[in-house]
Amino acid sequence: MARAPVLAAGGIVLRRGAAPLIAVVRQRKRNEWVLPKGKLDDGETPKEAAHREVLEETGHDVAVHEFVGTLAYQSGGRSKIVHFWRMEANGAPIRKLMNDVKAVDWLTLEEAVKRLSREYERAFLSNVGPIALAASGIAPAIETEATPPLAADDVDAAMQTLTPAEAASVEELRHGLLQKVKSWLRGEA
Repeated sequence: MARAPVLAAGGIVLRRGAAPLIAVVRQRKRNEWVLPKGKLDDGETPKEAAHREVLEETGHDVAVHEFVGTLAYQSGGRSKIVHFWRMEANGAPIRKLMNDVKAVDWLTLEEAVKRLSREYERAFLSNVGPIALAASGIAPAIETEATPPLAADDVDAAMQTLTPAEAASVEELRHGLLQKVKSWLRGEA
């Protein structure tokens, strides 16, 4: 039986200034730069967890705005699904950082993407960062060097190059992940 995915939540945390800035945090244990996020506590909604985790990891209370995307990856032999919201920090920190976090840096979108230690987080922020900045009204949509998303026709064309067994495997994986996310959103996981 497959293990249930680890469910987590976090934020693309913006701060207004001469240039809009995005928070990245440095983990003490691995000494890696990551987006602020963490696992859900029992009974906590993803949005509540995102707010709590950002407060703990950045020290800033934030206004939580719209949902901006989900990042799924493997961590410790398990799937990890992280939902992100656009958030905005105002003023100075209101609490000390949690012990797991060594530092917080506020960087431009381009600098934040470069600073992140994990490739999948760099790709995620490259794609959702411009959307978060535009949605905030802080800055217009920014063109990045990220690979543009694939159109449905491109995905269909790529699927045609797979063997029947490979295509079935992709569909099985897609269906399984979709079912896990639906169960989690219904509160069944």
